[in-house]
Amino acid sequence: MTPANSTLERSSARASKRPRWSRRNPYSAVVVRNELLTAPESEKEVRHLVLDIEGSGLEYQPGDAVNVTPANEPALVAAIVERLGVPGETLIADRKGERTLTNALTHGFEITSTSPYLLDHLANARGITEVADLLVGDRAAIEAWSRGRDVLDLLNLDPTWSPTPEAFLAELRPLAARTYSISSSPSVHEGTLHLTPATLRHPATDAWGDGRDRGGAASTYLADRVDEGDTVGIYVTANKSFHLPEPDTDIIMIGPGTGIAPFRAFLHERSNDDGNGRNWLFHGARHRDQDFLYREEMWAMEADGNLRLDVAFSREQEEKVYVSHLMGGEGEELYSWIRDGAILYVCGDATSMARDVEETLTAIIRDYGDFDDDGARAEVERLREAGQYRRDVY
Repeated sequence: MTPANSTLERSSARASKRPRWSRRNPYSAVVVRNELLTAPESEKEVRHLVLDIEGSGLEYQPGDAVNVTPANEPALVAAIVERLGVPGETLIADRKGERTLTNALTHGFEITSTSPYLLDHLANARGITEVADLLVGDRAAIEAWSRGRDVLDLLNLDPTWSPTPEAFLAELRPLAARTYSISSSPSVHEGTLHLTPATLRHPATDAWGDGRDRGGAASTYLADRVDEGDTVGIYVTANKSFHLPEPDTDIIMIGPGTGIAPFRAFLHERSNDDGNGRNWLFHGARHRDQDFLYREEMWAMEADGNLRLDVAFSREQEEKVYVSHLMGGEGEELYSWIRDGAILYVCGDATSMARDVEETLTAIIRDYGDFDDDGARAEVERLREAGQYRRDVY
């Protein structure tokens, strides 16, 4: 074999290993189902989507994630175009080539959240005192101020500023795909991929902004502007550190709210194998009849003996109850599962839930494993390093 042929063969082998679908080349999956999981009266809005991936070559394992390429809300795009004072058909040149301003704002840039570049420009180039004061303060203050605001709000902080479209777009971030845990099993839900997105909304109030409702780019796109039969651009990201163990290994799953998504995939996959591993799920919802996600499926698995289920309904009693409280009440048995080799998974909110779960886990190990405080913390770290304590938090 000549050196040239050898190089060509190696290049072809590398190319064949690359995923066909990616951030730059998403697969257009047809939406088979798009339904509301939560009750209309619930304070939470969570949907269940089924995407057809038959023949796409997309492969995934339970625990992996799907990335959705969103499109921005037409009304917000139109309002920004109007604020800029130019026709939406105005041609602009950016890294994607030449396209209309409307197309660029719809598919190319983040407009539903604040832009750090635009904030910096307003503070330093435009001299907006309100923004300048925020930028020299602590991070928590600017995060609180930014929550719910979008780039139209930032533009309106300086009514005298009339940037060209190119100057305005230069201060924005590219529109990024949103990542969701896959909630289906490839062996049970063959040819499809399921996701369980929560819809982020900031409804208008008398005290807030200019009366406009605001929302997340991808979540409102999936909830409001994608119907059954439409296509959605997707690609898969592997999460090898969050995959299932051997079928005979016990697993403990902790996932309130939409954190249940990968565990639904786990449970369906485990129901289709020949293993003897036990499954224990700690889930959390506000109300049993409003936002207990996949409750009929979970109850059926529990009735079949395939699942031990503990659910915290945080708003059904005067004192709130969370998954960490349920763990503490089952501390002795939970520790025995871990001591005997069970894998513990945590999925969901990183700021409070995951912290509370780890504190409870540490206390359980201390109380039932004959450790002092330092020893219990060291044991939690050992479990993490050994792959017996796995987290997918955000």
